[in-house]
Amino acid sequence: MRISAKVDYAVRALVELARLSPGKVARAEDVAAAQEIPRNFLLAVLADLRRSGIVASRRGQAGGWVLARPAEAVSVADVIRAVDGPLVSVHGVRPEDVRYEPSVAVLQQVWIAVRSSLREVLEEVTLADLMHDNLPVAVAGRTRSPEVWQSRSTRRRPTT
Repeated sequence: MRISAKVDYAVRALVELARLSPGKVARAEDVAAAQEIPRNFLLAVLADLRRSGIVASRRGQAGGWVLARPAEAVSVADVIRAVDGPLVSVHGVRPEDVRYEPSVAVLQQVWIAVRSSLREVLEEVTLADLMHDNLPVAVAGRTRSPEVWQSRSTRRRPTT
């Protein structure tokens, strides 16, 4: 899975908004500066998040951006879907709608399993978890083995 800059920026910006005191709003310029995100890129990302109902904008002199839902109710999967679309697609098609020749039809099951695995992590982690640096136990457990921190290109697979 490739995490786009758009997703990375969106999650970082949302954590900034989640840290606001109740009733406070954040200017895009302040969020951009705090997270070192290009302002114009951030504005485009915030527009996507507004369309999906994750953030709201306030107009006027004291205007800015706020979370439209509680941080506990926004998962990383929600953010990805808001800015990049489905978690998994195959040539722009959802895995359940992909059709293959019988000789490789099992590949569809691989894509469905990939989506299921991503959901196990991305739907469990919320903005509140990130804000409090407190990942769900099952997600944190996936990072404990030193092996998972290594790129496959640096690990040798056993030959059989």
